Amino acid sequence: MAAASSRSFSLCVLLLLLLLAPPISASFLFDGGKSKSAAAAAAVDMEWRPATATWYGDAEGDGSTGGACGYGSLVDVVPMKARVGSVSPVLFKDGEGCGACYKVKCLDHGICSRRAVTVIVTDECPGGLCAFGRTHFDLSGAAFSRMAVAGAGGHLRDRGQLSVVYRSAVFKYTRTACKYGGKNIAFRVNEGSTNFWLSLLVEFEDGQGDIGSMQIKQANSVEWLDMKHVWGATWCLVRGPLVGPFSVRLTTLSAQKALTARDVIPRNWKPTATYTSRLNFEAAL
Repeated sequence: MAAASSRSFSLCVLLLLLLLAPPISASFLFDGGKSKSAAAAAAVDMEWRPATATWYGDAEGDGSTGGACGYGSLVDVVPMKARVGSVSPVLFKDGEGCGACYKVKCLDHGICSRRAVTVIVTDECPGGLCAFGRTHFDLSGAAFSRMAVAGAGGHLRDRGQLSVVYRSAVFKYTRTACKYGGKNIAFRVNEGSTNFWLSLLVEFEDGQGDIGSMQIKQANSVEWLDMKHVWGATWCLVRGPLVGPFSVRLTTLSAQKALTARDVIPRNWKPTATYTSRLNFEAAL
């Protein structure tokens, strides 16, 4: 009995020391502590997580028009052009992952460069390689090709499916920051919206890129009304009659950062119109 108690005490002490010890990098574990060895050079940094990737559309194309996020023709123009990607449900998150940005790169240095491509989530791939909880990226032909060394894009595409890693900050977030090049957050009023059913699509969110909650405030009111996430990057409110101008408050999904665009949607708003704010989240995470 005394021996068992002594072993339990020793195990508790060992666990405590392990918890208090500084984190060990993946490269140290792979090469036995010789950080300059060839094994360390090939090791995957702990800030990158494993996944698989394929490509779709034209070989050097920008990807398909539209997608499950509802961005429509925005995927065909800068800043989304050639950076779009379809992701598996674990990253799509029932549409709340729309607009999130990831860095993706492959590790075969015989054909892949060390450069990562930035991908913006615009669509979902629900089946095949994307099913059963897998983490998968289905990239535009252009984005997939950019992971190759110069002149080897065609050979990389010929492989069809790749093992890749995608960027994640340890213990914090699972992606890189979105940077939309000086654009501010915009709200597109979806077709069919009325004074009793208001539907908004959110565009160009820097930083986290995704939205966890959205609220709206009417003219001459102090009450913030919760909007409901419908699908993709679309949110709606069923209540009325609604009177503009409307202020919109967004909160990011992962970091719970909030931003308020005051009176961003005017009193005389119209369906299918897009209204741009003067604000955006910080591009750095």
